[in-house]
Amino acid sequence: MTDRVASGRPGVPWRSGASGASGRPVGWVAGPAGVEGWLAGLVRVLACATVFAAPLEGYLLQVHGHLAKAPSALLVLAWAVLRARQRRAPEPHPAHVVLVALAVVLLASWAVHAGGPFATGYAVRWLPFLLITVVLIDVVSREAPLRAVLVATVAGAVVAAVGALAGLVAEGQTRAAGPLEDPNDLAYFLVAALPLVVALRHRVPTAVAAVVLAAGAAATFSRGGALALTAAVAWLLARRAVPLRALAGGVAALAVLGVAAVLFAGPELDRAVREKTHVAGTNVDTRELRWQAAARMVAEHPVLGVGPGGFREGYPAASNNAEIDEQTPVAHNMYLEVAAELGVPGFALFAALLVLTAATGERVRRTTDDPLPIVAVQASLIAVVVASTFLSQQYYLPLWSLVAVVAAADLRLRRASDVACAPRDQ
Repeated sequence: MTDRVASGRPGVPWRSGASGASGRPVGWVAGPAGVEGWLAGLVRVLACATVFAAPLEGYLLQVHGHLAKAPSALLVLAWAVLRARQRRAPEPHPAHVVLVALAVVLLASWAVHAGGPFATGYAVRWLPFLLITVVLIDVVSREAPLRAVLVATVAGAVVAAVGALAGLVAEGQTRAAGPLEDPNDLAYFLVAALPLVVALRHRVPTAVAAVVLAAGAAATFSRGGALALTAAVAWLLARRAVPLRALAGGVAALAVLGVAAVLFAGPELDRAVREKTHVAGTNVDTRELRWQAAARMVAEHPVLGVGPGGFREGYPAASNNAEIDEQTPVAHNMYLEVAAELGVPGFALFAALLVLTAATGERVRRTTDDPLPIVAVQASLIAVVVASTFLSQQYYLPLWSLVAVVAAADLRLRRASDVACAPRDQ
């Protein structure tokens, strides 16, 4: 028996090769090497494809209207078939309870407000994220190595950043948006992925990915993205996950790129800054109006809110028609929008999911022998939480995939701990 098993330490949940008492990897899928083995491999690929494709939604929609949904839909289908053949239910986790309760509140709010013009469409947007979170928790806790999922997340964001920077140069855009319509949404994806690069093992690809993501985020001129990235970097520094030398090198590389941008595209950069400065003042005013309207909705409909998508429908009345040229906006604050649309119970469950994820991540960090990946995930979650103060991001995957990764890491550690303790109990 190894020292790790003898000491009861559960080991490292990020590696697919952590062995149990039988010598098979923890999370190993029993079954023949035929159909079940093929399905398990397919599920692994689709899990990585789902997180990879998330920031590339715009590009995929240009090819076909439903192509952006294909990876997640195929993942759910392959997962369901695999678990049916194995006759195995997902291993329970406290996150499942919160997700199910949130789904119940969502459906109740939808039922009450089903007549609204946006209710069905937004409920249908909500439910797949809840389902894919459950599926990812199960798949990443068993079939898909957690590090592979993080690599796929970073890779998708890098492709999105490269596309955005290329579009910025080729099309003369003033702000990088790439595969997404809103530069702020692109910044959200990039700053959520950037902390995850510290979990990668190869120095040169890691450094290149970090610079590309940072440059892409900077080119969006998103203030919320900048604040989110600052908070994430502060966490990484506090946890000593990033050496100061590496951070200084990254800042220097960005400075060189900035100087090059000034030298070769000075007029365009000046125009972008002036446009952003003009838009920034308007954004502050409009967001304040929308936040006030959302708060009124919560006060007037505290139980089940105004229904999925109800903020857009009710905004003119709640704001006293404050924006003549924008009658159906989003709240630009994830928390207020969730509270307005799903009521206090829905918001409480949504907040509980975030708190549970944060607490679980800290427990994993304290328990595992390799804390670097979970520290990176924690920093990414911080970036998501901060950026979502200025954006309505409950309809994008980074939040939900991070919840799934943390819960999956927790399940892997529990399973490894049970294996480690088994010999002493016999």
